[in-house]
Amino acid sequence: MNAPPTAKRPIRVLVVDDSAYNRRSIGEVFAGHPEVEVVGKAADGEEALQLVMLLKPDVITLDLEMPRMDGFTFLRIVMAKAPTPVIVVSSYAQRENVFKALELGALDFVPKPDRLGPESTDVRTEILQKVLLVRSLRPSFVPTALVRRQASGAFTSDGRPTGFEVQAPIPYRAPSLVVAIASSTGGPSALLTVFGKLTATTSVAFLVAQHMPDKFTRTFAERLDKRGPVRTVEASDNDLVAARTGFVCPGRKCMELVQHGSIMKLRVGPAPSTDRYVPSADRLLRSIAPLGPRAVGVILTGMGDDGVAGARAIRDAGGLVIAESQETAVVNGMPGAAVRAGVTNEVLPLPAVADYLAKL
Repeated sequence: MNAPPTAKRPIRVLVVDDSAYNRRSIGEVFAGHPEVEVVGKAADGEEALQLVMLLKPDVITLDLEMPRMDGFTFLRIVMAKAPTPVIVVSSYAQRENVFKALELGALDFVPKPDRLGPESTDVRTEILQKVLLVRSLRPSFVPTALVRRQASGAFTSDGRPTGFEVQAPIPYRAPSLVVAIASSTGGPSALLTVFGKLTATTSVAFLVAQHMPDKFTRTFAERLDKRGPVRTVEASDNDLVAARTGFVCPGRKCMELVQHGSIMKLRVGPAPSTDRYVPSADRLLRSIAPLGPRAVGVILTGMGDDGVAGARAIRDAGGLVIAESQETAVVNGMPGAAVRAGVTNEVLPLPAVADYLAKL
């Protein structure tokens, strides 16, 4: 990747989409913005690869369905030859494709309507925000997907680690520990790394607060379920939290752990207006703090400081808090804030976080 953009020069964007209308519409998103410059537009992956090598953009917005060379092939090649932050701009109908793109190295995604017109103000704003996020990336940007492949080896065609065998259902038993994980930008790929390292013998339950649109969390949970032996689903209210289970908080809702004697369940519902982030990592982490030494909080890559207050509650109650290190965090906002606040026990690169949780 070329040197990251500084405050003295704009972020250089390459727009890739087979629709001339969408190319123009996405270009208009950045028109007149002092911090962003569209340096090129491409109608397919082949043209985009040529422009990447020629222009060396700071970030790429990418459509997935294109003629000649689709977005997936483009991602494989560009991440091998010239790793560059890629924001996938894809329709809601392509949910599974979005996560495949994230596994191939895309940084993040923006769901869009079939036609990206001037009336799509929320989508246009989100595209701009995701592109501006490039200034916050670690200087030596390497896609989390590449870190995962280097750390974990090969994967089968359905996304499971090589050698993984589906485990038979086991009788209910309470978890020995509850791990609450907070993540945002770069989080989906980081979570795939973590869940791919877990073992069939784990007695831990995993609760995930990932900042993500509500129409995508169910598909993402299914992706995590395929990654390893922990049965993982999108959470519903009153779900029973057992050993070797995983739950992803639904988008636009909040999730908390509640105890009824020796039984642990989930409370899932609309986010209170007081929560700055939805799903709220702080709310989730605070809810497991009463477990004391049986509570583990994990803060992975992401913007902002969501999770710091919850991590403090876990530490104060005698639990453990792990933050992803700046070395691998795509965006060091959330884990960096936890480190600066002094609420972490361990600060580890992503592969080490995955190994640590696998051994719990």
